[in-house]
Amino acid sequence: MIRAAIVAIMVAMTFPASVFAQDLVVRAGTLHTGVGDAIIDGVVVIEDGLVRDVGPASRVAIPEGVEVIQVPVATPGLIDARSAVGLSGAMNQPHDQDQLESSAAIQPELRAIDAYNPREILVTWLREHGVTTVHTGHGPGEIISGQTLIAKTFGDTVEEAVFKPVHALSATLGAGATGHDRKSPGNRSKAVAMLREQLIKAREYVESKADSEDGKEPARDLALETLGAVIAREMPLVIEVHRHNDIMTALRLADEFGFDLVLAGASDAHLLVDEIKAAGVPVILHPTMSRAWGGSDMANFSFTTARKLIEGGIPVALQSGFEGYVPKNRVVLFEAGVLLGYGVKQAQALEMITMAPARILGMDDRVGSLEPGKHGDLALFDGDPFEYTSHVIGTVIEGRRVSEAVR
Repeated sequence: MIRAAIVAIMVAMTFPASVFAQDLVVRAGTLHTGVGDAIIDGVVVIEDGLVRDVGPASRVAIPEGVEVIQVPVATPGLIDARSAVGLSGAMNQPHDQDQLESSAAIQPELRAIDAYNPREILVTWLREHGVTTVHTGHGPGEIISGQTLIAKTFGDTVEEAVFKPVHALSATLGAGATGHDRKSPGNRSKAVAMLREQLIKAREYVESKADSEDGKEPARDLALETLGAVIAREMPLVIEVHRHNDIMTALRLADEFGFDLVLAGASDAHLLVDEIKAAGVPVILHPTMSRAWGGSDMANFSFTTARKLIEGGIPVALQSGFEGYVPKNRVVLFEAGVLLGYGVKQAQALEMITMAPARILGMDDRVGSLEPGKHGDLALFDGDPFEYTSHVIGTVIEGRRVSEAVR
């Protein structure tokens, strides 16, 4: 009953297919497809924005009359698993900082699409570094700060760029949910009590709406409708949380209400590998080069957390996160590269910014790897993607070369 009542809300939030899909062939000296071993002298054929064929040049037929780009190395387009880009701008001034609205602690009705700026220069910056897909929206800092969306890093309007207008709700537990000028919530237990109260109300609201006779439904409540979608497992709750005890609180809430939880940040995740694994919860790990200091919620930060989560069989992706000051938005390519010095293998690092986030975001049927039927999104390099002397030399989104900048 709850699920049926929510489906109409979510179905209404759909945007048209891409308006800039093209035909293109990319031939790479080393082609990382995201599945299996790298292909030496590999070819990707893109037709109408989708991968038609991929494989070694000795097998794949290159269509006549189609532009061919030849590069030393190519990978699937990179995916930023969690960001505030497009809401948080490069100017770092009030006029371009829409990632957090602090008048109330819980505001699930705030839609990311109503604040997302696809022409923000930081979106361009990510695109020029091979990032083709971003999961972005309201950032951490309140118990529930608002909704998130999934977009390509190309397009002049929301309708052109965004291909999932509503993906998740952004939430925060721990010190991040209490660091404001209001009286409430004043501590961790109050923040969790407030969240539980709203989840209970949302469950009751959706049940009441589903059981009501025609014409006698309760008045619309945008906040409870959105939380109801979480209860119905139509959208996940992405909780920014770092300390071990706060992570356990998030796991308890997910177990109590049965919603789909994604842990974000998760500095202490290396202390709770067994518990997170048992809960079946994925992790969008904090940026590797995050600023951590003693006394903060990130005091137990470790460069080896990613390796331990991978070894523990936990789905883990990397995020650029949210920076309160410059650089405002990190680049997941660089964050993944640092991990190679801490036990993460090259293939694993690449997976953390391609297929792993695609799976966690539920978009792996469209993005994350170069396979027939998927979007023709690629990052192009002049060498090893994780070597400091290499450069991104181009970006392709759905068969269109959207960047030729050398970064």
